[in-house]
Amino acid sequence: MEIALDLWMVAALCAVALVAGFIDAVAGGGGLLTVPALLTAGLPPHLVLGTNKLAATFGSVTASLTYYKRRLFDPSYWRTALIFTAVGAIAGTLVVDRISKEWLEKIIPFFIVVAALYSLLVKMQPDDKLSLPPQTAGHFWRQRLQGLSLGFYDGLAGPGTGSFWMVSTMALYKINLLLTSGVARTMNCVSNVFALVTFAYLGHIHYALGLTMGACLMLGSYFGARSAIKFGSKFIRPLFLTMVLAITARLLWQAWGGQG
Repeated sequence: MEIALDLWMVAALCAVALVAGFIDAVAGGGGLLTVPALLTAGLPPHLVLGTNKLAATFGSVTASLTYYKRRLFDPSYWRTALIFTAVGAIAGTLVVDRISKEWLEKIIPFFIVVAALYSLLVKMQPDDKLSLPPQTAGHFWRQRLQGLSLGFYDGLAGPGTGSFWMVSTMALYKINLLLTSGVARTMNCVSNVFALVTFAYLGHIHYALGLTMGACLMLGSYFGARSAIKFGSKFIRPLFLTMVLAITARLLWQAWGGQG
């Protein structure tokens, strides 16, 4: 499905993607900017989710490979979570395809608000150990539940998935922040890729826009990673979430307040 967008709108969306990539590298939650921006640009919600998945996959693949190369993610230890995350992402994408355009326009803003508030209010307390706990029967069940539920959410909506992975992994496994980041980025990459393939099969991707925004996301992530050491997230995150909530308030009014 192709939708014509004027040059200024594409430029604005690319600027948002650049900022989102930067913020995602510093504080996380880039999708909380790109999804509302695509919605306000007038794209149908199914196309928004698919196009955002294409753009987001650029950054998540790069990040997950970086953690793997630095031996901060062990695929054999997290094999069960990887499988169930993929299954959940496919299921979530198939479910969202069955939801009508009108209802999707009404519920997506609520997902964004909840994810934004969650990212703002939840404090992550990392453990100091750079080691993984032993694998037990309970460990495999936690991976199944975590992978299936968060993969499903990422396929269904997406914004805030990385933050959900970070906090839930710390709570369930009590591992170091660096290892937790490796898990979050890799699982987010898996759900992105499988949801993206499903969205492509369903025809819900604006390829030209997704690829262009993806390149801008990568560029923003590059500068964000270089700036992360210099600028902390304590200042950036509240401003970022204020912007997100302001955009989402407009979407809620548009969807529920009778505005066209």
